Amino acid sequence: MGASDLRGCAPHQQLFEPFAISRLVLPNRLAVAPMTRVSATADGSATAEMQAYYGAFAEGGFGLVITEGIYTDKAYSQGYLYQPGLSDGVQRDAWAPLVRAVHAGGARIVAQLMHAGALSQGNPYRSETRGPSVVRPKGQQMHFYRGNGPYRLPQAMTEADILDAIRGFADAAARAREAGFDGVEIHGANGYLLDQFLSDGINLREDRYGGSLERRLQLLLEVAGAVRNAVGDDFAVGVRISQAKVNDFEHKWAGGEADAAAIFGALGRLPVDYLHTTEFEAWKSAFGSGPSLAALAKRHAGLAVIANGSLHDPARAAGLLDGGEADLVSLGRGALTHADWPRRLRAGEPAEEFDPAILSPIADLANAACQRAARGPGPA
Repeated sequence: MGASDLRGCAPHQQLFEPFAISRLVLPNRLAVAPMTRVSATADGSATAEMQAYYGAFAEGGFGLVITEGIYTDKAYSQGYLYQPGLSDGVQRDAWAPLVRAVHAGGARIVAQLMHAGALSQGNPYRSETRGPSVVRPKGQQMHFYRGNGPYRLPQAMTEADILDAIRGFADAAARAREAGFDGVEIHGANGYLLDQFLSDGINLREDRYGGSLERRLQLLLEVAGAVRNAVGDDFAVGVRISQAKVNDFEHKWAGGEADAAAIFGALGRLPVDYLHTTEFEAWKSAFGSGPSLAALAKRHAGLAVIANGSLHDPARAAGLLDGGEADLVSLGRGALTHADWPRRLRAGEPAEEFDPAILSPIADLANAACQRAARGPGPA
């Protein structure tokens, strides 16, 4: 995205139309994507720095803010040191002023609930990791989240571990509602626990959670049901889903569109209100030819769909809505570059290119502030 990409472009009014996800009424179709920022306290509490960070997106015109992945229990769910949690009342109460700040800015906010499973690389509660099977994750731990070297070899989750994980999602969802959030998003994407269970080659189980695609979906289905029971019918619940993983960007569902039809069909029967699909480039075909992943979700699930993936180009974002492939779009790099991206678009103001330096050496808020200070003010 060049420095003049927003200047003088069409207003893309469809991006600014209100939209309702069940009872959750949003002022526009622009959302902030969940982005891990590892900036909580060591014990997982949200901070004043995080409040300013999230509040700026609301003040900048985004209609919906989706938090970074929040760990759900004090067992095996935490993925990164300084990741925020919703595993107890102290963490819940620390989120409340942040939620109020987002509401004061005119946006709604959803808590993304995440269990890292075998991809955990920083968890003070446990010295080992757990996943569906004894399979070491591909790749290397992410250094910008304080990781180093190969992922650890996980232990296979027992039935008791699985029940604990389900309970953790449900209890964290209830705390999110108590903290004032407008909804929760179940993180079933990007290689974390629920996606690990979905993935053949990673899930080698022979019980009711492994084998066929239907069985590999079972944990996600049970988590969604438990979350809905915990929060009631009048609270937004979504699911994030992807093919690629943070440790395997090239991963595709082996069955192609047939798998997509089965997965989205199953998710569409859940007591959830929306799906959030994420691909590196959301407007492209999911399998080399044919529809995008978002379009497949719309076709087979019959739910509201948020599309994510390189949509900081306004024409591409608007095009997904115009084509009926999605109902909302979420921005990651665009939002990191300009917390007021929606306001800039409406005003036809310029935008800078995304600077990956704000995520290095550590992808936290302190490093981002230092990088911005060194760079100086951007275009007016």
